[in-house]
Amino acid sequence: MKRSRPPSRTRPSARTGSRPRSRSRSRSLNVRALVALAVMAASVAIALTMPVRLGLDLRGGTQIVLETKSTGTTKADREATDRTVEVLRGRIDALGVAEPTIVRSGENRVVVELPGVQDPKQAADVLGRTAQLTVHSVLGPAENAGDEAEGKTQAAKDGERVLPDESGQSLRLKDATLTGQDVKGADARFDQQGGAGWHVTVDFKDSGSDRWAQVTGEAACHPAGDPQRRVAIVLDNKIISSPQVDPSVACGAGITGGSTQITGSFDDAEARELALLVKGGALPVPVETIEQRTIGATLGDEAINAGAWAAVIGTALTALFIIVVYRLMGALATVALLCYGLISYAALAAVGATLTLPGLAGFVLAIGMAVDANVLVFERAREEQAARTRPSTRSALTAGFRSAFSAIADSNITTLIAAALLFFLASGPVKGFGVTLGIGVLASMVSALVITRVLAEFAASRPAVFRRPHITGISSTGPVRDALLRRNPFLMRRPRRWLAASLVVLVVAGSGILVRGLNFGIEFTGGRLIEYSTATQVDPERARDALADAGFPRAVVQSSGDGDLTVRTEELTDAEAATVTKAVAELGGETEKVRDELIGPSLGEELRRDALIALGLALAAQLAYLAARFRLLFGTAAVGALAHDVVILVGVFAWLGKPIDGVFLAALLTVIGYSVNDSVVLFDRVRELLGKERKTPFDRLTNDAILQTLPRTVNTGMGAVLILASLAVLADDSLTDFALALLIGVVVGTYSSVFTASPLAVELHGRDAGTRPARRGGGKGRGTARPGKPDRQTPASRTERQEVP
Repeated sequence: MKRSRPPSRTRPSARTGSRPRSRSRSRSLNVRALVALAVMAASVAIALTMPVRLGLDLRGGTQIVLETKSTGTTKADREATDRTVEVLRGRIDALGVAEPTIVRSGENRVVVELPGVQDPKQAADVLGRTAQLTVHSVLGPAENAGDEAEGKTQAAKDGERVLPDESGQSLRLKDATLTGQDVKGADARFDQQGGAGWHVTVDFKDSGSDRWAQVTGEAACHPAGDPQRRVAIVLDNKIISSPQVDPSVACGAGITGGSTQITGSFDDAEARELALLVKGGALPVPVETIEQRTIGATLGDEAINAGAWAAVIGTALTALFIIVVYRLMGALATVALLCYGLISYAALAAVGATLTLPGLAGFVLAIGMAVDANVLVFERAREEQAARTRPSTRSALTAGFRSAFSAIADSNITTLIAAALLFFLASGPVKGFGVTLGIGVLASMVSALVITRVLAEFAASRPAVFRRPHITGISSTGPVRDALLRRNPFLMRRPRRWLAASLVVLVVAGSGILVRGLNFGIEFTGGRLIEYSTATQVDPERARDALADAGFPRAVVQSSGDGDLTVRTEELTDAEAATVTKAVAELGGETEKVRDELIGPSLGEELRRDALIALGLALAAQLAYLAARFRLLFGTAAVGALAHDVVILVGVFAWLGKPIDGVFLAALLTVIGYSVNDSVVLFDRVRELLGKERKTPFDRLTNDAILQTLPRTVNTGMGAVLILASLAVLADDSLTDFALALLIGVVVGTYSSVFTASPLAVELHGRDAGTRPARRGGGKGRGTARPGKPDRQTPASRTERQEVP
């Protein structure tokens, strides 16, 4: 009996050894649960207290981009631009625009956003005027009055200048005695008693008051009616007032008190604008409007509603899909997706980001990326469950999260690279897309790796779930994986055939660039684009003929949206734009301008250059990261497939005649970041298998990796397609091309990761090793039989469990 004691003592020891592991798992789950609760609580608090700031394309208004220009005496550097910002801020505040934004962008640009301003002409005139105020003594009438009647300024000797007065008479002016720096303030007033109407009262500083008395005292020495008794007040090389000094003013005494009145035939708006310019001060350097966008308020409301519906329906379809595929785990992932939406919204509000229309699309697109991470985890958990002799759903999930972390991190980092490039190199609303996409990627990782894990492990530990593992959705490997592993097709037997097929598709699509050319948008060409909403639908051909008769034969007229009309021309003045509007109104009746964009030619050239730089940097950055994270061979193959995807996408848009604009650039860079995810996951599996089956031929290892990761590729592709299809059908018309580009990119990217990147990697590996024929023969033998290792293929075995860091 005593001999039976040692075994009885060893059993409690085994049980006590499992208890620490159980307690450790429980503590880890509790920590993750606390982190998830803290993140959600903070997100709810931020969402309730800090609203997200909407961009002008969603709330309506005008954006003007000004560029400072150097003069002979002042360089348009950062300091001069900062002073310009302060002067412009004073002018904007005086305009009475609610919640304006004015910031310096780069070295010599100023971005002004004016919410609610639908007619940008007045704002552009006020902001663009240099407002150089000067006061001059009049030396007499000019001899050469003919040229001055045309408003031309003439330089003369000794600092004199010749300018036409209010009536058109040319006056010779002495050098300036006072400037805008001597002005303390200015106000528009209405003289109701004297009948003088609207005038502007100007108050001078102490030094300016003395000089004002001096110049008026000198003028008072001349007899009444003599032109030299006048004092000229000049604004931006134009005499705005040249009053005679009152006869009551004594010679040499001048007007004291430090103030004067500027009178003229002003209405209330002109008087207030003049007072605003005088009081706001002169710009230190001239400015030029290089970009101007106006979005109607109704268009912004429609964009928000359409985007919201696309998000809701796309999320619902994606949730339904993953619930059907992964059952209970899919339902829990759907809850995590809702949490993702809240976290993303709170993050946007917390960092003060502006939500633009492309940014709203990025918000919706990141839902598909959050699904991608969940699918990776669940597919790995399925493999782990199938490989264990005593499967436990919770232990399989734990191993799935651990194994999938590397692939999730790599694929999201590649997308973050694209988002960073958009943020630093793009402009306007597209920059907002980069911000939203980056925040969405980070929020999707928190959603998948923290919230989904807490919910999934908690559910898997319930007794009811433990007794019914089939409801989890990960108890089997799935019909797609089973069919693939049962048939075990050797797709990489002849990699050159796949490369030849990819080359054919590449040539067919790419030939569109040569045959039809690229239809560059105004962001890249410069010009003006105006979108009209008319009471009756206007035929584009009739509108094109009418504009040709009005003097715009090169105008491009297209239908857009629900009966709207888009007119794109070379750069137009506001007067010419009014002529275009009148011509459209004569055809369509009551006409509303819902969008107005002006891009200067210098900015268009710069944006084209930045687009090429962004594209090159995107490919180079992906190559550098993949080469550092994996091997140069894998990085080269992945970037080769990316270049293949880029040419096909651009070629398809060329064949379709779609515009190549800033939104397309955002879609293109997103495709680069998103489509490389499939290659990352595939090569991650190849790298893992290389570490465990070193004697297996490389083409066979690549083939095994394709078969093992293909279910994940198909499922994540379906999630992205459902989201993008919702955007294409339901979102705003301006996002239709964006969603179409991403749809093409997802389909082409899914194909190229398997049939372009993989064969390319096999070919490159064979050339490096110099033994491709021998390996192909070995791979062929292994493709028909592996007698001693049936279990390693059929259930996607332990060789697939661990991602190699």
